[in-house]
Amino acid sequence: MSEEASSPDGNGKVRRVIRIGTRKSQLARIQTDSVADKLKELYPDIHLEIVAMSTTGDKILDTALSKIGEKSLFTKELENALERNEVDLVVHSLKDLPTTLPPGFTIGAVLKRENPHDAVVLHPQNVGKTLESLPENSVIGTSSLRRAAQLKKRFPHLKFNDIRGNLNTRLKKLDEKEDFAAIILAAAGLRRMGWESRISQILGPEDCMYAVGQGALAVEVRARDVDILEMVSVLHDPDTVLRCIAERAFLRHLEGGCSVPVAVHTQVKDSQLYLTGAVYSLDGSDSLKETMQTSITAGDKSSEEVDERLQRVGVTASKVPGEAQDRAERLGVDLANLLLSKGAKEILTVARQLNDAR
Repeated sequence: MSEEASSPDGNGKVRRVIRIGTRKSQLARIQTDSVADKLKELYPDIHLEIVAMSTTGDKILDTALSKIGEKSLFTKELENALERNEVDLVVHSLKDLPTTLPPGFTIGAVLKRENPHDAVVLHPQNVGKTLESLPENSVIGTSSLRRAAQLKKRFPHLKFNDIRGNLNTRLKKLDEKEDFAAIILAAAGLRRMGWESRISQILGPEDCMYAVGQGALAVEVRARDVDILEMVSVLHDPDTVLRCIAERAFLRHLEGGCSVPVAVHTQVKDSQLYLTGAVYSLDGSDSLKETMQTSITAGDKSSEEVDERLQRVGVTASKVPGEAQDRAERLGVDLANLLLSKGAKEILTVARQLNDAR
């Protein structure tokens, strides 16, 4: 049990203070506040305190993420605080969380996914254009190998350069200089910031599939804190949980990370979970892409108890049928195996080596 702080309320009673860890960026705060508001609504008696901190990924802004070589760039400091009982839960963008969490931690909630696709934000002088209609050799800013690999193949007339910093910083770099004709950002972040009007184009799966977990928020907790785990578990969105378990299982089985271009697209339709996964060479010229599906209808409940503490790719979702979660995880592994049998490992190995040499 963690050592929570407590505070007297007006009646002299002691009530518990739940501390929520977050990154300091404006987007991280907005995301964390939205989770805090939901918890407050569900549990009016709890007192929440938000603890903001900087992470390695926030501090190193002159190097591409894929070059830093650290898997937990945006999560390590937050997890350290969780381990030291300085916070009780942490809100992350799920795509920032590695597919294998450190021992003792689990994802206790995956919230309903915002639009997971990527968005094009144009320089003010290019308003009205699309990636297709931008002039030859226009420079597009993105620090994602996944985005660059897909878009280089799809739009060979464009150039792609790294751009780092939080959303505010990147938009400022776009608007105030002339280095970039456009930048590519996650649509979810722009929508959460209230900057939907800046979105010129949403990239569909035919142009650019998204990152594993993109658009979903995750709440990470200490696995042993049963009461906190129970408290946040009501935030789970079942469809998002199943989609993200499949995506994370696919990535983990491929041994992918932010230093290799791996992309996904998932859909739940008529009790079927569809997963499309792809791997790319750095320039997008070499790629493998396949789609598989599985039924996620819960079968007959056997008398056997479901282990509520069981993690699947770092997620504990006791309120989502275990059988459906198992099928989602198997789907991810099966799709990864299919791509590996067709040469995915070779493509990713070369991509990693080329990226390291850059």
